Amino acid sequence: MKTLVVTAHPDPDALTSVVAHRLADALQPSPVEVVDLAAEGFDPRFTRADRHTYLTGVDFPSDVAAEHRRLDDATHLVLVFPVYWWSMPALLKGWIDRVFVNGWAFSIDPEHGIRRNLDRLTIHLIPIAGDDAGVYERHGYEQALRTQIEHGFIDYCGGRRGTTAFVYDSEQDDAQSRERAVRQAVGAVRQSIRP
Repeated sequence: MKTLVVTAHPDPDALTSVVAHRLADALQPSPVEVVDLAAEGFDPRFTRADRHTYLTGVDFPSDVAAEHRRLDDATHLVLVFPVYWWSMPALLKGWIDRVFVNGWAFSIDPEHGIRRNLDRLTIHLIPIAGDDAGVYERHGYEQALRTQIEHGFIDYCGGRRGTTAFVYDSEQDDAQSRERAVRQAVGAVRQSIRP
């Protein structure tokens, strides 16, 4: 039962990386791999080759096929990311666009419609939010983000929804509150993966 923890932040010292590594430590001794898309130089651009793969469900670019192999070994996927403009960073969105494609995450059958292929994978989210929970609630930001990712991505591919645990107020100077939020988010996801 391997867990893949994926981050997408340009600063390796950012809270995003801290949370990802804290979660990896909390999941020990179970196998865990932390994937830093920025450090690895993953190319998020959806190219003509990606379009061909989307249309045909075959001929995956080599970097995409490598991601599939990593994910095929996992039973849990945790996306740890900063919230940019009430969504995920472009790097993470591009990873999802390129990796979770026809022929692997789902299949398009002209006779039977869409077959969702990721029922073996539980996907958890830890969004790192700069604002407080009240702002997200008042404006519907949390629900919008959850709908976009949980329904529009996880459900579409047939993945199982895991825990979504926001870390709010991440940019405030209150280190104790931030630590408490990190501890709660890591604990919630850990409990979901290793009850």
